[in-house]
This record gives sequence, structure tokens and C-alpha cells, in this order.
Amino acid sequence: MIRRLTAEDDQQLFSFLRQDPSFNLFLIGDIESFGYDADFQDVWGQFDGNGSLLAVLLRYYDSYIPYAPGDFDADGFARLIRETARSLPVELSGKEEIARQFEERLPLGAKRTLYFCECRTDECARQEMGAFAVKTAGWADVDRIIDLRRRIPEFDTRPTARDMLAKGMETNSARTYYIEQDGKMLAAASTTAENSLSAMIVGVCTDPEHRGKGYASAIVAKLVCDLLAEGKMPCLFYDNPDAGRIYHRLGFHDIGLWAMYR
Repeated sequence: MIRRLTAEDDQQLFSFLRQDPSFNLFLIGDIESFGYDADFQDVWGQFDGNGSLLAVLLRYYDSYIPYAPGDFDADGFARLIRETARSLPVELSGKEEIARQFEERLPLGAKRTLYFCECRTDECARQEMGAFAVKTAGWADVDRIIDLRRRIPEFDTRPTARDMLAKGMETNSARTYYIEQDGKMLAAASTTAENSLSAMIVGVCTDPEHRGKGYASAIVAKLVCDLLAEGKMPCLFYDNPDAGRIYHRLGFHDIGLWAMYR
């Protein structure tokens, strides 16, 4: 049976999601931040005959995330997505072995597969922090962050990026650290989907004219140390081998693959 979840299911749902907290950080973060009644978010669950939760599907605006630790009703979830999707192709993301089950069931966007990694200790990160003055961004810095990202050719800065950055600050589900010189932001890194258990590090960037100085590594190292001190597991994606080597040096370890269809 598949049904929409409500606040009455909260305890059972979070016990289920905590089995795999890093891969479920988007689910946990969105539900903790916005609950079950927001008009831009829906949560469904699949249950067995004994009432045990088998799988979860989240809709956040026009994007979907499925999760299941084992077999699940992919046909049933696909029907729900077709009934509620407001645009095609469908945007979907999730653990690669789960997400790929929708490839023949839905008209999905182009697929991108990323390495998913987490960092359990700050031992390596502390060695990379250096003597840089890493600052915490506030509301007044939002436009500066977006401007930095737009100066970087390989960054895909979407029209909604500013609003999403501001909403993350408003809900305390995101933060940005940065390094500046003479009032100009040179490098930055952000978190997204921060929740009580974990956080995703995103938007790691350095102005092209100031690369190779260790700025981005120092910022990520600072984020790792602060998040772990708060009891949150730092996670991130990468698909660039050079970036992967830097993150591994900071103490991150690959734990699987994440698929995105956009």
C-alpha cells in the first residue's frame, strides 16, 4: 500500500530514514524544514501488510527523490509521479541503484551520475585549514555569492539560485563560508539540506584568477570541522577526478553513486 504521509507518521519515517542518513539527507532536511503540509512538498510511503515502511517518495517543487533499502513498488511510485508532475521531462534524483529503476517507467531528463562521499573525522581537514580568514556569509552577501558563481565558467547558476540560497539561510538549512581580499569574494563553499544528522557541501568555487592558493580547500576544511563539531555528517558529490583527490585528502570517502535526471 502507498499513501501520503502526515505528521502522525513522523517517528516511524525518521526511524526508517536514519538507517541511511547520508543518502537520505535531502529527505530528512526537507521534511525537518517544511513538514508535511507545504504546498510545494509531498511525502508518500509504501507499507507492507504489517504496517512497516518499505519505501519513501518525496516531491519538492518539481523534483522527486525515491528511497528504499530493498525491493519496492517502482510502478506505483511512477504512477504517482506522472499524476503530480507539472512538467516534462521529470526531474528525479537518488541513490543510483534506486533511481535507475525509473528509467523505463518515466520520461526523465538527461542523466548525470556523481560519486557520493562522506567525512567521518576532521583529522585530515584540520591540516588543510591553513591561516586563511574564513568568514561566514550573511544576508548582505547573497548577491556577492551569486556573482562569484557566475564568474566561473563551469558553474551552472540557475535563475532560482539566489532564492534557494536565501531560503536556506532563512530556514537555517544552509550556510556559506568564504574568503575575500580587498572586499572582493575570492572563494566560497556552501551547505544545503542541513538537518539534525548531516549536511551536503555544494557550490565549492574559486575565482579563476585566484586558483591554486588553497582557498577552496581551507573553506571546505572549515565546514567539515564545524559540521562535525555540531554532530552533522559532511557529505558531497563530485564527478571530477581532480576534485575527488582534493576531497579524499580532506578525509572524505566514497560511499556510492548518486543519479540526477534533469
